[in-house]
Amino acid sequence: MKALFDEARDALGIPNTIDTERFPDIVSVIRHSASRYGSRPAFTCLGQTLSFRDVDRLSDNFAAYLQQTGLQAGDRVAIQLPNVLQYPVVVFGVLKAGMVMVNTNPLYTEREMIHQFNDAGAKAVIVLANNAARLQSVLPETDIAHVVVTEIADLHTPLKRLFLNFVVKHVRKMVPSWSIPEALTLRQALRMGLSCELTPVSVKSDDLAILQYTGGTTGVAKGAMLSHRNMVSNMLQVYPQIKMSGITEGGDLFVAPLPLYHIYAFMLHCMAAFSWGGHSLLIPDPRDTAAFVNSLKKAPFSVFVGLNTLFVSLMSNDAFRALDFSRLKVSLSGGMALAPSVAKEWQTLTGSPVLEGYGLTETSPVVTLNPPGHQQEGSIGVPIPATYVKTVNASGEETPVGEAGELCVQGPQVMMGYWQRPEATTEVIRDGWLHTGDVALIQPDGFLRIVDRKKDMILVSGFNVYPNELEAIVMEHPDVLECAAVGMPDEQTGEAVKMFVVSRNPALDQSAIRAFCKERMTAYKVPKVVEFRQELPKSNVGKILRKELR
Repeated sequence: MKALFDEARDALGIPNTIDTERFPDIVSVIRHSASRYGSRPAFTCLGQTLSFRDVDRLSDNFAAYLQQTGLQAGDRVAIQLPNVLQYPVVVFGVLKAGMVMVNTNPLYTEREMIHQFNDAGAKAVIVLANNAARLQSVLPETDIAHVVVTEIADLHTPLKRLFLNFVVKHVRKMVPSWSIPEALTLRQALRMGLSCELTPVSVKSDDLAILQYTGGTTGVAKGAMLSHRNMVSNMLQVYPQIKMSGITEGGDLFVAPLPLYHIYAFMLHCMAAFSWGGHSLLIPDPRDTAAFVNSLKKAPFSVFVGLNTLFVSLMSNDAFRALDFSRLKVSLSGGMALAPSVAKEWQTLTGSPVLEGYGLTETSPVVTLNPPGHQQEGSIGVPIPATYVKTVNASGEETPVGEAGELCVQGPQVMMGYWQRPEATTEVIRDGWLHTGDVALIQPDGFLRIVDRKKDMILVSGFNVYPNELEAIVMEHPDVLECAAVGMPDEQTGEAVKMFVVSRNPALDQSAIRAFCKERMTAYKVPKVVEFRQELPKSNVGKILRKELR
């Protein structure tokens, strides 16, 4: 199988190897780009731009602040921010201090935050003021000792900062009242760091860089341990295929609507584009379509990073359809399956092909990508350089080309394992191969197709939703006797959650269950449909059969 992929990449003009020694760690990537691209724009958000040199300087200050708190190299720091200028500054600062970044979804409920913070052993957190009230309520149940709170425009010019922060807090009422006495503002932390000297930290390529949480097939959120080598390798691996679209060093504007706390967006914007001198336009809330489109009107964007649901939403907006797409070279799709009809409509509208790929949190994340000019409808493309895949049957035996089997991945981007879960690690990494749980088919030309997703996982707008987690929460309702969650097709989100419920109370209805869930789950996990049954189908040992419900 190795020869098949080597030959396929050769035929497409894609290298089979990468230079894994080019950058020993992520910090060296940051330093290289700051030196090479200097005053060029690196990140823009809400009309404010930071250059590569700005990002390097500010992240140095934040790293120095972290060091003077008494935190040590290897300590975990949670970052709970949307797509704002502060995100790359604090992320790079954490890494420069030799610490481990824990990406945290700002939409998490208190329950989800407590689990992640405690599981990671987070000792510090950086949070947007909009979410500080929720953080305040969970802090007593964690070991977090250092809190940094930032307002949305903290890195803007003084007048604009005062204006935007005032509007967000007092006009739009987006910042609930909070009180965390020990908290510092980000601007205070940066000033403290400026007055300190940053102590360089020796980071090895196999040191842990990121804890990226994923549900896994069990639904228990686990931290995928991604090393500096994992991330740098994936950065180098994605460049050749994207470069084939005409991307030039230091000359392209990347639209960044997907959350940077998601590993797909993080890799493309904070690693790959940053290393190439790319300029990322950060969109804090892509659901605000009017503001999103207004940002695009002023931006000569050449790369669009999205996913199926976002493409569908934007193409239904007249203002978006009226934009100038003449500079757009390529659009990238990941996180969920791309509908062929959506890909065709997008290319017709924009003149830009959509390149679909495949990846997982556990692979930093990219595994395969469609090469520009050779993309195949319904395919996830060919393995990126230095990556090999195989498919196996239920007995673990390799299946031949053209026969579906569980997809297994081998490459330098495969995670170190799951944080403090050796048993879970050995379940998925066996004999050097990561077993994805996805069913795929390898074509004779080296392209792959996904036949089926992980058996029970539900993919909502690119986010993994795990039935076990949802069912455990719904079972806490006093009137629920049994329940089961499955995915159902949805035109907007790809899939949506459907919950089957057996109730003790005949008066219990869908609205009551959904309201119960909204208090305890992130919005995309809340069941869209609740169906009540007298009983649920079960196996002969009493296991609820989700397959029959689907």
